[in-house]
Amino acid sequence: MLRVAVPNKGALSESATAMLAEAGYRQRRDPRELVLVDPDNDIEFFFLRPRDIAVYVGSGTLDVGITGRDLLLDAQVKAEELLQLGFGASTFRFAGPVGDFSSLEELSGKRLATSYDGLLRDYLTERGVNATVVRLDGAVESSVRLGVADAIADVVETGTTLKAAGMEIFGEPILRSEAVLIGRAEGQAPAGLDVLLRRLQGVLVARQYVMMDYDIRKELVDEAAALTPGLESPTISPLRDSDWVAVRSMIKRNQTNRVMDELYELGARAILVSTIHACRI
Repeated sequence: MLRVAVPNKGALSESATAMLAEAGYRQRRDPRELVLVDPDNDIEFFFLRPRDIAVYVGSGTLDVGITGRDLLLDAQVKAEELLQLGFGASTFRFAGPVGDFSSLEELSGKRLATSYDGLLRDYLTERGVNATVVRLDGAVESSVRLGVADAIADVVETGTTLKAAGMEIFGEPILRSEAVLIGRAEGQAPAGLDVLLRRLQGVLVARQYVMMDYDIRKELVDEAAALTPGLESPTISPLRDSDWVAVRSMIKRNQTNRVMDELYELGARAILVSTIHACRI
């Protein structure tokens, strides 16, 4: 039975649970449940703190898990990314008092507060910057005002909290993170992992694409197919009127209305768009 770690709370939890449900797996109804067995799919879910998931997977206690790329790198364990999951995007950056810093090099000899000390130490070492890393569990924005640090390194979304604390972002991003499926970096792939990967990839594709159907005159098929090439090629089916054919193709969801407009101008009619609930590519 495949043993999977899932975030039990926080920003990643709800999206991870929704994605697994879309992939056809049972998910807990009671947020207090810590373990859920799905015997129909031969899989077992363990709901854990997002920060702990990489540790359990890296040690081999659990087979795979869903966590953030930042948390994986910060844990410094023998685990690796298997699949990017398309949610939980964030950026890890430096910030300091307005006007105090403008580049990474200026941090040499300074104190940096962060909740991601492992990730930050690796980053500084790789770039030859000698700074003192101060680990805090949270609310690192207050550390400069309280005299604990000279600057901070933290996950930044809108930057509103930083501005309220009299701070500004500087330098290049340390890391662009998102939710990822992780697994052990060593050893044989566990049984059932291939099925989980295919299902999650199917969810990602279904979220990114829609199915488009339309009718077009035969002599315009090549031009229409150029607008809707699909993954391999569009499906072309004959109609009762031999001058017309029906076309079916997958297109990117964010291109839907533009493609519909271009097809209509070309001469296509009965243009329909359907949501894809699941797929295998």
